[in-house]
Amino acid sequence: MDIRSAIAAERRELADVLDGLSPEQWDAPTLCEGWRVREVAAHMSVGFRYSFPQLALDLVKAGGNLNRMGDRVARRDAAAMTERQMAATVRDNADHPWTPPVGGITAALGHDVIHGLDITVPLGLDRKVPLERVEAVLAGVGTRTLKFFGAKLDGVRLTADDLDWSFGSGAPVSGCAQDLLLVVYGRKVPAGRLSGELAARFAAA
Repeated sequence: MDIRSAIAAERRELADVLDGLSPEQWDAPTLCEGWRVREVAAHMSVGFRYSFPQLALDLVKAGGNLNRMGDRVARRDAAAMTERQMAATVRDNADHPWTPPVGGITAALGHDVIHGLDITVPLGLDRKVPLERVEAVLAGVGTRTLKFFGAKLDGVRLTADDLDWSFGSGAPVSGCAQDLLLVVYGRKVPAGRLSGELAARFAAA
């Protein structure tokens, strides 16, 4: 799979999802704690809209705390941009070469896939991310991922039902690959989506 092409396709597909949302859905909560759909959508395009010096200044204003900076920028931009502008910015930058500070091009794909799921899963939208994209992101999962996103996988072995992928050791917890991707990135998934004696650990309340 060509990662650049996958990123472009993912962004265009997510822009279509955003264009189809109602005003109520734009204000609905997401899997990103404290963020509505509009904050997640604004955050997804930060790398397209700001230069490195601009983001560095925001980081200084946030006391060097990356999460605090990201939250402030997302809230500020979500209040300043219209829904149409946020969707269009994602679509118009489908081929933008932005990558996160760590992880390179595969991490850029992961950024789009994860945040897309942050929106579609709690909204109950039945969007299946193409398996080859999910597989590419899962291939990059390691202890650094778990630590950064606060995923607690001690004593658990995750196993995908729809891909030849597993991670960890211990009691088996299984489900579709895109739900397990959310788990390793520290998210909770709707109850009943995973199976195994410890599945409830990763289920949303």
